[in-house]
Amino acid sequence: MALLDPDCVRRLLESADPDVALVFVRGECLVLPIDEIDERHRKLVVVRRADLPEAHSDEPVTEERVEILTRCLENAVRDLGA
Repeated sequence: MALLDPDCVRRLLESADPDVALVFVRGECLVLPIDEIDERHRKLVVVRRADLPEAHSDEPVTEERVEILTRCLENAVRDLGA
């Protein structure tokens, strides 16, 4: 069963704001600005856009890149206990 929606990962990669993060809350993947994530939900941050080498690449965001990153991030979410 897929935990993360590839569209959510795409939004993270394509965001113009480097201070956004992918957050997994109540089974839902969200991309939110860091300053909007309250203290209670900070532990649910999967990854910040600024921490992704893929976000700093000059390469276009392709379906293949999104799928690969989605699988990697799903593993991280599972490791967090989802």
